[in-house]
Amino acid sequence: MTIPWAVTLSTCRFFLTRSAILRRQTSLCSTTATMSTAGEQNFTSDTAHLDTIFKQKKALRLVVKRDLKSMDATLRSQEDEAIQRIVLEAPWFKACKGLCAYIRCSALREVDTSRILSHILRSHSEDLQMRKKIFVPRVEDRNRNMRMLNISSTEDLIANSMDILEPAPLDADGNEREDVLFANEPVDLLILPGLAFDKAGRRLGRGGGYYDTFLSRYQELAEKRNWKQPLKIALSYSVQIVDEGTIPLTPNDVLVDALVSPSGVIPISEAALEICR
Repeated sequence: MTIPWAVTLSTCRFFLTRSAILRRQTSLCSTTATMSTAGEQNFTSDTAHLDTIFKQKKALRLVVKRDLKSMDATLRSQEDEAIQRIVLEAPWFKACKGLCAYIRCSALREVDTSRILSHILRSHSEDLQMRKKIFVPRVEDRNRNMRMLNISSTEDLIANSMDILEPAPLDADGNEREDVLFANEPVDLLILPGLAFDKAGRRLGRGGGYYDTFLSRYQELAEKRNWKQPLKIALSYSVQIVDEGTIPLTPNDVLVDALVSPSGVIPISEAALEICR
C-alpha cells in the first residue's frame, strides 16, 4: 500500500527511513561522546528521539485505522477467508504441534481467526495425529501483562469488560490453565495480530505493548531452555501492508518472520524463507 504522506499527513513529514534512523542514531552517539556531560546529553537525545518515533507511530496508526474503517465489508470477508485458507493449507501450520494464536476482535478490525481456531479445537476430538496444543491471550492489567493460556474448547472462553473473548483463568475443574511461559514443551508457531506491517518484518501494534512484551519474554524463555524459536506469523489485510521503512522501530519492537496476506505468504526471516521454499 502506498500512502500519500505529503497530502494525508502534511504535518508528519518527519517519517524516517530505516537508513535515516540508523544514521541519526550514529550521529547522536558520536556527538554525545565528545561532550563533557555525555551521559545527560545522551539521555536527552535518546528521549527526544523516542518521542519523535512515538509521534510517527501515532500518526501512522490514524491512517491505517482510517483505511481499515473504510474497507468494504465484502472485501474484508473475502480477505478473511483467503488468509485463513492459506494458513490452514500451509505445511508449517500442518506440522506444528503447539501454537499461540489471537482471537479476533471485530471492533478492532483484526483479521479473523475463527476458522483456524475451530479447526484446531475440532481436531482435539477427531484425530490424535492432527491434534495441536493451542494457547490464546488473556490480558491481566494495563501494564503490558498478557498471558497465553491453553484451551481445548470454545466453552473455555469468556467475554471480558471490552467484550473480547478470553480464556477463563480456571478450567471447569477449578484448576489453573496452563500458561505457555510455564509449559514444559515449546510452541512452534505464534500467530500475531497488528495494525500495520511492512515486508521487512516490522510490526505496528496498537500502542499497548502487550505483544512485544510477551514476545520478548518468550524469546528469552526459549533461549534459556535451548528451544528453537517459534515462527512469528502475522496476519494482514492488504491495506495494512505499508511501504518498507514507514514503520519506525524502538528497541522493544520485535520483528515478525513472515506475513500472511490475501495474496499469499510473504517470508521475511531466514527461518521463514527456509520453510516456505
